[in-house]
Amino acid sequence: MKHHQYIAFNKPYGVLSQFTSEGGHPGLKGFNLPPEVYPVGRLDRDSEGLLLLSNDGKFIKRLLDPKFRHPRTYWVQVEGEPSEGTLQILRSGVDIKGYRTKSCDASILDPQPEVPERDPPVRFRKTVPTTWIELTLREGKNRQVRRMTAAVGHPTLRLIRKKIGLLELSNLAEGAYLEVRKEDILPR
Repeated sequence: MKHHQYIAFNKPYGVLSQFTSEGGHPGLKGFNLPPEVYPVGRLDRDSEGLLLLSNDGKFIKRLLDPKFRHPRTYWVQVEGEPSEGTLQILRSGVDIKGYRTKSCDASILDPQPEVPERDPPVRFRKTVPTTWIELTLREGKNRQVRRMTAAVGHPTLRLIRKKIGLLELSNLAEGAYLEVRKEDILPR
């Protein structure tokens, strides 16, 4: 019987969620990940944080199937300072590209987190403040977080996936990975 592996990887900014490089952008090949594991879902090139990899097909299918509504938590640095009313709009659903997003959790991170600088750094404008918010979604449409924050007037500057199911990114260094158990990700 095949040994199933579950890998938590801290994907750096600018890296594709695939093993092959494409369009001048590096893939996962250069990170010495275990052989025969595959990304579980995607994390855009311009997003950072927790990416799962596995060779367990049944697990991958269950995690990606929208009917199970597994939570995914993101820290999002947005332009401006969202009001409570704006957060409530995010929570109740936003219309993006002819689709209404499902309800989610949205809050301002208090205190604001100290996050290591990104390379390249996020653009800085003296006259426009930024705020870190936390969003927990139970669906995963293409570029959904970015489209949601833009729809409420607070474009995303930086996006870090912090948690999938029960598994948290914690202090895993950028570009590093850790083997985890299936039970660390999803309850039985």
